Amino acid sequence: MIPVRGFQGERVAVLGLGRSGLAAARALAAGGATPLVWDDGAEAREKAAAEGFDVADPARPGALDGVAALVVSPGIPHLYPAPHPAIAAALDLGIPVDNDVGLFFRSFATPEWERMDRVPKVVAVTGSNGKSTTTALIAHLLAAAGRPVQTGGNIGRGVLDLDPGADGSVTVLELSSYQTDLARALTPDIAVFTNLSPDHLDRHGGMGGYFAAKRRLFAEGGPDRAVIGVDEAEGRFLADQLGQGPADDRVIRISAARKLGDFGWSVFARKGFLAEWRKGRQIAAVDLRGIAGLPGAHNHQNACAAWAAVRALGLAPREIEAGLATFTGLPHRSQHLRDRGGVAFVNDSKATNVDAAGRALAAFPKVRWIAGGLGKEGGIAALAPVLGHVVKAYLIGHSARDFALQLGQTPHEICETMARAVARAAAEAEPGETVLLAPAAASFDQYPDFERRGEDFARLVADLPD
Repeated sequence: MIPVRGFQGERVAVLGLGRSGLAAARALAAGGATPLVWDDGAEAREKAAAEGFDVADPARPGALDGVAALVVSPGIPHLYPAPHPAIAAALDLGIPVDNDVGLFFRSFATPEWERMDRVPKVVAVTGSNGKSTTTALIAHLLAAAGRPVQTGGNIGRGVLDLDPGADGSVTVLELSSYQTDLARALTPDIAVFTNLSPDHLDRHGGMGGYFAAKRRLFAEGGPDRAVIGVDEAEGRFLADQLGQGPADDRVIRISAARKLGDFGWSVFARKGFLAEWRKGRQIAAVDLRGIAGLPGAHNHQNACAAWAAVRALGLAPREIEAGLATFTGLPHRSQHLRDRGGVAFVNDSKATNVDAAGRALAAFPKVRWIAGGLGKEGGIAALAPVLGHVVKAYLIGHSARDFALQLGQTPHEICETMARAVARAAAEAEPGETVLLAPAAASFDQYPDFERRGEDFARLVADLPD
C-alpha cells in the first residue's frame, strides 16, 4: 500500500468504492486522513462500512463541509456528459477533485529515497489501443532482465494498492483517459503514448477532449523521456510539442508504419523487423515475426513502445531480445489459444472498438471472424479496408443484424450466441485459417465484461474435439 501524504488529520471524501476507490480509502486512512466514503451501490457501501469506514452521501447538502478533497473513481463522470451530483457539489464549493492516480504521484516519493543507491522509477502508459500489452511487455522485459518491477493502474492492482518503491525498482502503470483526465499530479519518469482512435467520446466531449486527456500525462509533469507513437496526426503533434527539434532525444518516436531514421532517437517496425535508430544510424534490430505473443503490426507497435521504454531505463538490446522471445501475451488480447487441424484459435475479446478489431483482422491472412455484441456508433463500416482478410464472419449479440448489413459481399452468418459461432466457425475452418474473436463491440448485452466473453470463447474452444 502507498499511504497517501498531505492529508493527515483532515477529512477526505471518496466517491466510488470499486477496486481503486476502496484502495484509495485505505491508503488515505494509512496516511492519517479520515475517509468519508460513498458508492451509489448499496453492496459496495455495506462492504466499506464493514471495514469501519464512515459512509455518507457527499451529494447531500452540508455533507462536504470541512472536507479537504473529493477523490473520484475513474468510471464516474466529472464533466461530460454531466458531472455526478457529488462532483458538481464539490465544484460549486471549490473543493479540490482528484483521483487515486493523482494521490499516487503526490505520495509515491518519500524521504527514504535519499538513502537508496538507485531511485525508484515510474513508467506510465496511455493511448487508445495496446496499453495493457505494452504495460505487461515492459514489466516482462524488466523482470526477465532481473529488475524488480510491479504493474498497476488500469490493469491489475489499483495504484494505491501497489508496494512502496524499493531501491532500483520500476513501477509500470497503465492509465486510461479517465485516469489521466482528472489526476491533479502526473509525474512519471517515462511516459508512453501508443496511439489514438475514437473512444469514450461521450466522456470527453469529443475527440479533442479525448486527446487532451491523454496529453495531460506529458504536459502536466514533464517526463524525463516521452515515448510517442507517431502513426496518427495527434502523436506527431504531441512529439513536436515536446521536443526542441528532430534531434532532441528526450522524445523517442515509435512507428509500426514507416521508417524513422531522421530523429535523435526512434524505434520502428517494418515487415516484422524492429529497428532502433539514434542520431541517424541503426544501433539495434530484432525479428519479431516468430514471437507468438506479439502477432501483427499492432503488436509490433506495442513492441516498439516497450523497447523504447526499457532502453530508456538502461536495458541492453540483447537483454530485450531475450525477453521478447519469452513473452506469451495477455489474456483476451491476441491470445493464441490452440491449434486444431491446422486452424489457429485466437482470443481478442478486448477488441471492443473498430480500430482494435481492424488491427486484429489485419494480423492474419485468412480469418473466420467472430464479431458482435453491443455495437458502438458507426458500427463496423470503418473496417471495409481489412475485410479482405475475412473468409467468413459469424455474428453474435445485439448488433449481429446491424453488422450483417455493413458487411456487403463478405460471407457471413448470424449465429446469435458464442456457442453457435464457435461451433460453426470450427466446423467450416480449413488449414491455414484463423478463428478470431475480435468483437468490435462492447460485451454488456451478453456478458458482464470483455473478460467473461473471452473466457467463454476460450472454454468453448478448449472443449472442441481434437
